[in-house]
Order: sequence, then structure tokens, then C-alpha cells
Amino acid sequence: MRTVSAPSAFAARERSGVAYAVSAYGLWGLFPLYFLLLLPSGPFEIVAYRVLFSFVFCLVIITGLRRWDKVFAIVRQTRLFLTLGVAGVLVFVNWQVYLVAVLAGHVTEAALGYFINPILTVLLGVLLLREKLRRAQWIAVALSGVAVLVLAINYGAFPWIALSLAFSFGLYGYAKKSVGGKVDALTGLTVETGWLVPVAVVELVFVGSTTGITFGNVGVANTLLLLSAGVVTAIPLLLFAASARRLRLTTIGLIQYLTPILQFVIGAFVLHEAMPASRWIGFALVWVALIILSTDMVLSGRAGRARRALPLPG
Repeated sequence: MRTVSAPSAFAARERSGVAYAVSAYGLWGLFPLYFLLLLPSGPFEIVAYRVLFSFVFCLVIITGLRRWDKVFAIVRQTRLFLTLGVAGVLVFVNWQVYLVAVLAGHVTEAALGYFINPILTVLLGVLLLREKLRRAQWIAVALSGVAVLVLAINYGAFPWIALSLAFSFGLYGYAKKSVGGKVDALTGLTVETGWLVPVAVVELVFVGSTTGITFGNVGVANTLLLLSAGVVTAIPLLLFAASARRLRLTTIGLIQYLTPILQFVIGAFVLHEAMPASRWIGFALVWVALIILSTDMVLSGRAGRARRALPLPG
């Protein structure tokens, strides 16, 4: 009888983790194309359906897997329940700003937000967790600050889309980190979207009384695409959760750049959004900062593993 050696099992686990991560970040990167297919539905209506149908999708899976005990366990823990409510609000802000940006023709600026996000996450560690940055991390943060100034001068306005996306997603990650391993991806998404259901209903009432609801009124294709919003939202999150259980954070940290790269390519070369020289300079500064940050992350990760491999003094 053949047995799989530990190194082979680890390699297989890592390969599957990479496949899950690439699938998750790849799908997120292609989101602009999906959301543009939902026109003439507006950003507020789309986000409302994204919340409602994600919630319904999660309820179906929770019921099928018989995981209601996990949901009720969270509800009974007030602090954990409220933390997921805060996380829900943050991801709602992120979704709403992102939809407004995509449907208004600002896909490249949205991509910039997700390029900046890893660097902003490092900065949030300093501000919220009192972490100390290494020299390379400070250089990356400083370069990103210069990039934001260059882009702000170019736009003649504050790049609020990019920074709103970066801050909301960075704070969402902080909120999720604070709950640690207490909540799995499916249960967490169920509770988060559950908190947002009243907000989604209010949004639909607002849309219905102003521009009018498009769902069911502009063709079968639009209706089916809106119905799929729940599945489209949940699947990448579940794929990401599967990858996070199999990969080191440094590996996930490198793969995450696939999302903004795809979004940038879609915005600049598929949708042909304006890319003047000053915008290229701003993006180039961010990319240099990310190269520095990624290199530092890989080197520090290797050094940490080497230290852990040393024999302990006895």
C-alpha cells in the first residue's frame, strides 16, 4: 500500500492552495467586466442585491451543511457579533464605492486603491496595533504617499475613490483579524450580510422612489445577472478561505496583486480610460513601493523560518 510522504503531502496542499488563491483573486480582478454587464442597473441597486442575494445564498449553504449552530454561537457572543457588524459596514462601504467607481468609468483608480491597500495595511498596523516598521516598509509607505500627491495634483482633486477603497478594505481586514480563528468564511459572511439586510432594503426603497428599480424590468439577461450577484460575491470569498488554510501569508500576499493588475489592465487597455503621463508616474511609484514591500516580506519570512529552524538552547 502506497503512502504519501509528508513533503509530498505538503507540496500537494500548497499547489491546491495556490490554485484556490489564484482563482479567488482572478475572479475579483474580473469583477469590473461582470458589473458593467449589469447596466443599466445603478450602483446602489446592484449593491443592495449583492447583499440580499449573498445572504440568501449563504443561508442555503448554512442549511445544507447544518451549520446553524455556528451562527447561533456567534449571535450569543455580543462582542463578536458586533465586530462582524462593523466588518459588514466596512465591506458595504467598500462595495458601494467600488460599484460607483466602476460604473462611472474609474476602474483604474479603483485598481490603484487595491494596489495601495497592502501598504496601507502595514501603516494601519502601526496606528492601530503599535507595530514597528522596518526601514523597507517605511520607504514603501513614503513612496505611496508621494504617489498619492502626484495623482492628486494630476486629478486636480483628492483621489477619494482609491483611498476610500484602500482604507475600507484595510479596516475590514483589521476587523476580521480581530476575530481571529473564531469565525469561518461562510459563517462570517452570513452574519455580515445579515447585518446589512436592512440597509439593502432601504437602498432599494430609495432607488425605487427615485430612478426606479431595474430588476425584472429590463430583460431576462439583466435579471439573471442580478440574481447571480450572491453567488458571484460568495464564491471568491470561499475560495480565498480555502487558500488561507493552505498557504503562508507571504504567498497569499504576493498572489493578491493579481486582482489590481487585472483591474488595471481592464481599465487602461480594455475600457481605454485616460492614462496621462502623470498618472503613469503615480502608478509607477506605487509599483516600486510594492516591489520593495514584497521583497522585504519574502526576505523577512525566510529569516523568520530560519530562526525557527535553529535548535533551542537546552
